[in-house]
Amino acid sequence: MTFQVPAIVDFVKEKKYQERLLIIDDDFNLAESLRELTELVGYHVQVRNSGPSGIRLLETETFDLVLLDLVMPGMSGHEVMDYLLARYPKMPIIVVTATGTINEAVRALRKGIYDFVRKPYQPEELLRTIENALHKSHLERLHVSTSNKLQHSENLYHYLVDSSPDIIYTLDNEGKFTFANKRVTTLLGFSVDELVGQHYSILVHEEDLDHAKYAFNERRTGERSSRNIELRLKCRSDDEEFRYFDTSFITIVLNSMGYYKKDAQESVPFAGTYGVARDISDRKKAEEAMTYQAYHDTLTGLPNRALFNDRLSVSMAHANRNQHQLGILFLDLDRFKWVNDTLGHVYGDELLKNVAARLKDCLRQGDTLARIGGDEFTVILSEIVDSDHVSLIAKKILEALEAPFILDNREISISASIGISIFPEHGEDIDTLTKSADIAMYHVKWDGKNGYRHYDLSMNSVFQRKLSLENELRKAIENNQLNLYFQPQVHLDSRCIVGLEALARWHHPERGWISPAEFIPLAEETGLIGMLTEWLIGQICMHYSHWKEAGFGDIRIALNISPESVLKNDFVQMLLGPLQRNHINADVIEIEITESFLMRNLESSISKLKELSSHGMKIAIDDFGTGYSSLAYLQKLPIHSIKIDKSFVSDIQSLEQELPIISAIAAIAKGFRLNVVAEGVETVEQMQAIQSIGCIVMQGFLFSRPIPGGEVLELLSNPERMFNDLILNRCLQLRSEGENIT
Repeated sequence: MTFQVPAIVDFVKEKKYQERLLIIDDDFNLAESLRELTELVGYHVQVRNSGPSGIRLLETETFDLVLLDLVMPGMSGHEVMDYLLARYPKMPIIVVTATGTINEAVRALRKGIYDFVRKPYQPEELLRTIENALHKSHLERLHVSTSNKLQHSENLYHYLVDSSPDIIYTLDNEGKFTFANKRVTTLLGFSVDELVGQHYSILVHEEDLDHAKYAFNERRTGERSSRNIELRLKCRSDDEEFRYFDTSFITIVLNSMGYYKKDAQESVPFAGTYGVARDISDRKKAEEAMTYQAYHDTLTGLPNRALFNDRLSVSMAHANRNQHQLGILFLDLDRFKWVNDTLGHVYGDELLKNVAARLKDCLRQGDTLARIGGDEFTVILSEIVDSDHVSLIAKKILEALEAPFILDNREISISASIGISIFPEHGEDIDTLTKSADIAMYHVKWDGKNGYRHYDLSMNSVFQRKLSLENELRKAIENNQLNLYFQPQVHLDSRCIVGLEALARWHHPERGWISPAEFIPLAEETGLIGMLTEWLIGQICMHYSHWKEAGFGDIRIALNISPESVLKNDFVQMLLGPLQRNHINADVIEIEITESFLMRNLESSISKLKELSSHGMKIAIDDFGTGYSSLAYLQKLPIHSIKIDKSFVSDIQSLEQELPIISAIAAIAKGFRLNVVAEGVETVEQMQAIQSIGCIVMQGFLFSRPIPGGEVLELLSNPERMFNDLILNRCLQLRSEGENIT
């Protein structure tokens, strides 16, 4: 770094005494740059690149000030600082460092260093800080080392008034001002004439009077040791009520001859106080800002995890002392990830702020609401009567979240899953209590979300199973330990297989077959659904390549897509990428998306589905008829097929039975020129009834169970085996064996 002379010319001066500076910094280039700057204005400077070498030099040579870096290998800056403050308490230390750790500045300043400067620094600012530190040190040496007479020389007064950046004053033995420099007018707005003869309390903030009184009065013992305290001094300003000052006090005592005496005994009369008040308002504001940031969430202004834990510790101690209970709510927003993924983080952040405002309105003044990360909030309900009171608060929160949030003229609906724990019943320490509420919250998630549950011990085993299952599912996907099954979709008139639905199956080596109804929701909840979908696409490509080589390349493969996958930004490429790499046309695949998902996420999904359709991929609506919503999306989206939900099919008992819902679905499909597929067909009566209304493509146990991918080629080669006279006998046989046909 090269320093321009005009930029620092104000600091160059003739020195009767050349101050000696020691730089301790392990960064050679930065240390040399700092040495060049300080030598340019006339200081004598030495550099050491480690704490031990700097300490050894101080043992043999004298320095007026140390410039110290905090982050150094071996002996850290804090260790060097502690040593210097203990060994050389009067030598000022300025920390010059690039560390960004919160509270580092506060920690160093509170130890007693003069100031804290961050790299990269402004040369003028650093030089001014050095000058002020040396000036203050000079004044302190001057007044500590003088003889027992206080020299009221005009030259000294002139020097103090004209050159000091701090307020310098003297008080008599009654605490009244006998002198103040003009800096008091610059900083506080009071003239010197107004203060002289007035008691010091005219300047001290009311809340600091006792603190100031103690500091002054303890000096009446005659001991001359100095002390620094922080005081708020009043301002005559419309902009601010007070400013913060680091105020040092030195006792003035007299000997029998009337002179100021250095080594006074307790019997020596107390003559007054000499003091220096340094304005530290900017530093205090910085400290307060750093402290606030360390303990608050910057987005919502709520307490963060650290402050939440601190308040919970205090609340638990208070509840334990007064034999009270307290409640903990662990709240996680449902569908918040959808807002971030589809609308962007700007909307997500705005939603979080609106949610925080509604949550605060549900709580009492003494309760604590905190945001501990992402879309997770925690609540401390102090001094509750019983657990029913906590339930009422949880209900109140759920009701408060029911009304849509309006963000930039968009209506966004969101809900929450809330877990509840009670102190001391569910834990006597912070970790156990919050973990219990967290476990209860996850049970709400697994049960369908948008609700609350109280923790009980039985949840632990379920939670551990879920956690274990999540880890094992991840390994099963990564190690290709899942199985891909296919269930045929048959065309009754042509008596052939027109499609195959791909289904993931998991045979655990110890637990046996694990139902998709258990591991698919788990994959969605834990974010593993993306990995699972990619695995399915890869397996489909592998099996289809074999079928194509055998002459069955015209078969269509249906794949049920999780809503969580559709919401991902890379959803389109996740599907098309493997097909393109394996040279498979996109029209081979028909993705099935639930109607209920489309009803909630139509706008965010329409562009992705249209892009897939433009490549030839087919789109089918699963569980059609359960959405109870407008059919306008059938015109907006490139829909090719409708699947009749098996819940409607399972209600069919005979051929003569009226089928109003299925008939309506078939009519809608015909009107929109869409294919229609009935799934879950298990009996001959269901097959005949559905066929009677014109639906001729079906899927279900009546024709075939899902079969392993390795057996599909044999089925494609001989589809007639599904259309023989044994169909009814097979159905009856399955029932007689007591199998649960789903």
